[in-house]
Amino acid sequence: MELKTKIDVLIPAWNEEKALPFVLAGLPKDWVRQVIVCDNGSTDQTAAVAAAAGAVVVSQPERGYGNACLAGMRYLENLSPSEQPDIVVFLDGDYSDFPEELPKVVAPILNDSKDMVIGSRRLGGMEADAMTLPQQFGNWLAPAMIRLFYGYRFSDLGPFRAIRWDKLKALGMQDKNFGWTVEMQVRAAKMKLNCSEVPVRYRKRAAGYSKVSGTIRGTVLAGWKIIATIFRLLI
Repeated sequence: MELKTKIDVLIPAWNEEKALPFVLAGLPKDWVRQVIVCDNGSTDQTAAVAAAAGAVVVSQPERGYGNACLAGMRYLENLSPSEQPDIVVFLDGDYSDFPEELPKVVAPILNDSKDMVIGSRRLGGMEADAMTLPQQFGNWLAPAMIRLFYGYRFSDLGPFRAIRWDKLKALGMQDKNFGWTVEMQVRAAKMKLNCSEVPVRYRKRAAGYSKVSGTIRGTVLAGWKIIATIFRLLI
């Protein structure tokens, strides 16, 4: 593919030195202009591994999934206007997603004039035990609430997603933690962006441990944050 559309990938990562190489190797290089790994205060070799693979490393020592994503956005905003991307793809660093499916995720933007595309794990199928039961319930409840309050139909809050850069900037993203994904979808619904979903596969992480489902406390806090974000944005 001749890279006429500038597609950049943002990967928030905290202590993912073992899984991150698989993610970076799996990205289709002829589709991606640059990869920005947003190192969220890792205490392992995440930053070194990313740099060795040719990624741009942005440091954000203040913990939080949204903090890492916001740091990546600031990096892109500081580029000259002609060097800023057309499309930004978000992808986790734990190799639970299948990075080779990036062309499928960006296709509705390239071919069908969509503004944002969510990679839906519910539509594409998940490996057994890839998500805990509380995670699966929350992942059903949040889209149901978005549909009830905003009339937008999503089946998933999947982290593998693509959005036009100008639309992403217009959303005014603020969440610094685990409310990031649902905030993006709620703000997109409120702005009436042209959104769609594509089925993507999902598996158990390649290495390390989940910062959300790894503990009961993490699971509860993430679930509460997601629901609270939806209600906060109703105002």
